[in-house]
Amino acid sequence: MRRAKTILATALLGMVAMPTVWAQTLLIKADALVDVEQGRLVESPQVLLEGNQIIAVGRDIKVPPGAKELNLEGHTLLPGLFDMHVHITGDSNKFGYRRLTVTVPGAAITGVANAKKTLDAGFTSIRNLGAPGFADVALKEAINAGEVPGPRLFVSGPALGITGGHCDNNFLPYEYQVKSEGVADGPWKLREKVRRNLKYGADLIKFCATGGVMSKGTKVGAQQFAQEEMNAIVAEAKLAGVTVAAHAHGTDGIKAAIRAGVDTIEHASFLDDEAIALAKEYGTTLSMDIYNTEHILSEGKKAGMLEENLAKERSVGGRQRESFRRAVEAGVNVVFGSDAAIYPHGQNGRQFSRMVKFGMSEMQALQAATIKAATVLKQQQQLGSIEVGKLADIIAVKGNPLEDISLMERVSVVIKDGQIHKAPD
Repeated sequence: MRRAKTILATALLGMVAMPTVWAQTLLIKADALVDVEQGRLVESPQVLLEGNQIIAVGRDIKVPPGAKELNLEGHTLLPGLFDMHVHITGDSNKFGYRRLTVTVPGAAITGVANAKKTLDAGFTSIRNLGAPGFADVALKEAINAGEVPGPRLFVSGPALGITGGHCDNNFLPYEYQVKSEGVADGPWKLREKVRRNLKYGADLIKFCATGGVMSKGTKVGAQQFAQEEMNAIVAEAKLAGVTVAAHAHGTDGIKAAIRAGVDTIEHASFLDDEAIALAKEYGTTLSMDIYNTEHILSEGKKAGMLEENLAKERSVGGRQRESFRRAVEAGVNVVFGSDAAIYPHGQNGRQFSRMVKFGMSEMQALQAATIKAATVLKQQQQLGSIEVGKLADIIAVKGNPLEDISLMERVSVVIKDGQIHKAPD
């Protein structure tokens, strides 16, 4: 981890644009503001920032002498966005056997480039679900130290998985004795893996409850881990007060993970009535990456995806979108999660239009990427909405995203922690 952080801080410092640090007090004016707490559009808003805090929101704010002004005529203000499922150190052009060429330092450097692209796209907070060698921890520390620009990172470190499962490395034969670092079998060994991840800086735990699309030799719907193993992972994480995300496509694995007490189900492709009822009963949140199927099927082969992976996606994509629609209609809590790295980082916002197409209103989609996501991460007191006392994470788009959700693919202003990272000329 130290070596990866050194690479981040030395090889790339000075190669990336750092944010504009404005005067201590900044007044922002715009045509409108999306109030995600109340689910309404506020016209002609003014937002006053002092340092990294929002100190006033209204229409006729008393502005202290010497304050700077940012006039965003024609723009709508929104809270900084959350993407709850990314792989920030992943390269969307390296799948299949190409992944065997990726080193931990290389992944860390890729993460630096991806972090800036993601921040420029308006995502000021992301949850990273799986990275080799704690490269995501090193990147988080470098961003927090101001060494490189990027979103706030909430990271899992290496994902936990069974021997031969979705979170294992199954590309090499027996002679190489290759096993991914998060692999363990049995409740006590898995508790040890949870403790190891937390020791080295993980903020949360991710495990693979079923097979997956991008792995070799796994059945996408098949459950992985026995119930006792999932219970042990979650129980150990809860002792430390951290949340747990479970990769789960298949119905049985989804239900087992929910019963174990996970906070979120990732993908949730094959939902049935019982799974939806369980999610509501347990208060489990779903994070469903319903855009990337298009990218996989159109661009995946060029990126090195195996025919096995493409075939699995053909069987999953349509079912996942139908599951998304059913979950939304049933009132299950659903948050924004793109699985960026499957498709290019910085294009995260393309998922918004699919969330609307497959069942959400524009406001629901925006809430899924703001206040609802912040609440899942227990950050709702300081992030997720534009309110007095919260951190100054604010973005703006030209036009009204409640009328045209595709505007979320073209964010023109990004303010994170009171610093302007991107603004119109």
